[in-house]
Amino acid sequence: MSAPLPPVLDAWRMVAARRQFEGSLPLSGMSRLAGTLADTDGDCRFTLEFGRDALDVPFVEVRAEAELPLVCQRSLERFLLPVSVVQRLGLVTDEAQEAALPEGMEPIQPGPDGALDPAGLIEDELILAVPVVPIDPRSVEVQAEWPAAVEEEVRPNPFAALAALKDTKK
Repeated sequence: MSAPLPPVLDAWRMVAARRQFEGSLPLSGMSRLAGTLADTDGDCRFTLEFGRDALDVPFVEVRAEAELPLVCQRSLERFLLPVSVVQRLGLVTDEAQEAALPEGMEPIQPGPDGALDPAGLIEDELILAVPVVPIDPRSVEVQAEWPAAVEEEVRPNPFAALAALKDTKK
C-alpha cells in the first residue's frame, strides 16, 4: 500500500501497519543537500518501506533515485551524477540496541514519541551518496607538462668567508 509522504511519521505505528510510501521530492526542498549541489533543479524519486525483518527487528528501508547536479572538480563544469540508494535502517529506542542489529543495517533512533522526519531520511541518504570530490566520468584527465630540471646556478656560500677567517686565527 502506498500513500503520500506526510511531514512527520510515527515510526512504530508505521512498522506495525507495514506501511509504504512512494513519490518524489524536489531537490530544491532539501536545504542541507543544496550546499553541495551546483543547483537544485530536479527531483528525487523515493520509496520508504516500514516493517520487521526475519529476526523481528523493526526497520525502515529507504530507496531513492536522483540525478544530482554537481560541479566536476576536474573541469569545473556542471554534470548530472545518477544516484541510486538502497539503505535499511534499524529502528532502535536506545544506543544499547545498536549492537544487536544485523550486519549492514544502520541504526536510527526516532524521537521520544516515535516521530520520524521521512523527507530528512531521504535527504540524509542523498547527502551520503555525494562523492567527496565529484568528477564527471566523461571529463578528460588533465595532463601537465613540467619543464625539465634546470641546473641551479652555484653561488658561493656567504658564510664561507667567515669560515676562512676562523681557520686563519687558529
